Amino acid sequence: MGKIRLVALDLDGTLLTDDLIIEPRAKEILQQLIKQGIGVTLATGRMFSSAQLFAIELGLELPLIVYHGAQIRHAATAEVLYQSTLSLPMARRLIKHLRRFDFAYNVYLSDRLYVEKIHPENEEYAERTGIELHQVEDMLSFLQEDPIKIVALRDSHELDRLEQIIRQDVGKELYLTRSLPFYLEMLNPDVNKARALQELASWYDIAPAEIMVFGDSYNDVQMLAYAGLGVAMGNAPDDVQTVADYVTASNNEGGVAQALEKFLL
Repeated sequence: MGKIRLVALDLDGTLLTDDLIIEPRAKEILQQLIKQGIGVTLATGRMFSSAQLFAIELGLELPLIVYHGAQIRHAATAEVLYQSTLSLPMARRLIKHLRRFDFAYNVYLSDRLYVEKIHPENEEYAERTGIELHQVEDMLSFLQEDPIKIVALRDSHELDRLEQIIRQDVGKELYLTRSLPFYLEMLNPDVNKARALQELASWYDIAPAEIMVFGDSYNDVQMLAYAGLGVAMGNAPDDVQTVADYVTASNNEGGVAQALEKFLL
């Protein structure tokens, strides 16, 4: 591991407590690191407008990695610097599967969240992320361009079945991941947080050995493996923790602050 020049943090289950706030000590340390010249960014599955609120709270200036790495956007201006979308034919194919099972689902286009039916799961998601729902009458007719991603929302066991069906149908033509057990996220097969982080780091001539990352779920695995110092949260599943270089306390126990203090202060 070289001298750390960049810290990238997942949000839900990592930087955020279960009450969806940034733990005060972590906020204090991150702002201190920024003053010392260490870059800090977010690497989240959330859409940009949701992640931007936390970036503003922290005073971040680096571009943000959002949508699991499908997009990199300037934290302040919202300028899109990098993007990888889900093809329109694939999106329509997935929507037909979701309609068949009558699952709640979200479609993300131009940083807006669209739904066809408003299920309780859609409402809970909107409340959790602070994002407005935009309802359309017929998603297949409405969707005329490539979306960023589609998310199915349902009980984890039912999503397991849906994931199996989709994998059998499209194989490696899709990136399927879980940010939370009850969100099945579907994106372009070239997308993951590590690829976006590599792209971002290249703009600033930062090597993997100079990067520290924090994550708690399966969508963080590639990023944990890529960085010189990958830190998994104590609340992460065992197989996610196995990939990390270090396991810290949980998101509700100041895990981010503890690891930052140990390695960077």
